[in-house]
Amino acid sequence: MMPVEKTLILCDFDGTASPMDVGNRLLDRFTGDGWEEIDRDYCAGRIGSRAAYMKIAPLLRGTRTNMLEYVLAVAALDKDFEYFYHLCRQNGIDVKIVSDGLDFYIEALLVKHGLTEVEYHANCAVFEEDDRVSFEFPGVSDDCGRCGNCKRTILERCRPAYSRIIYIGDSYSDICPARDADLVYAKTVLYARYSNNGNHCIYFENFDDVIKSLHDRGVLT
Repeated sequence: MMPVEKTLILCDFDGTASPMDVGNRLLDRFTGDGWEEIDRDYCAGRIGSRAAYMKIAPLLRGTRTNMLEYVLAVAALDKDFEYFYHLCRQNGIDVKIVSDGLDFYIEALLVKHGLTEVEYHANCAVFEEDDRVSFEFPGVSDDCGRCGNCKRTILERCRPAYSRIIYIGDSYSDICPARDADLVYAKTVLYARYSNNGNHCIYFENFDDVIKSLHDRGVLT
């Protein structure tokens, strides 16, 4: 018996579900300039995000309360993400957030927008004494271990249950999972890497673009 056709959408968070890179803004606010050289090494591919987080941890100072207050004051989801999510669910499409960012601010922004049911996968921030913060990586891959949260592993784990997986992202941690997706919506860094893939990769600015494209392709009705 052929499996029932079912679609999964995996969506990045920073710069995607949220148009702002919330993690970067948070580091700008709570580490100052100290993390910029680490970020340059990450963007150049000299280190992975897991190593970057380990280097950033000694520089980061703040309480969970102070960081959440800051995030909720400056960040929000894409104006059409909530509609996009509910439209997908009405069409029987599962949506999961996959992020190489941090759990606490993703959860806070989902709660703010009334999307507590959205499944998300991310790195974990551990708030300790003396305003110190450390990180845990429950989604790290045993293969290369570069990313704190391996999105490609999540995609591979989901693959047997879905006949089609659509990926939405914008940056470095999205490159590996995009290679294994059936359809990719991309911008900025990710689009620059995959714009030569024709129909496999579609440029988007916001979730209104994604909704219209999925309607045109008959994925959404």
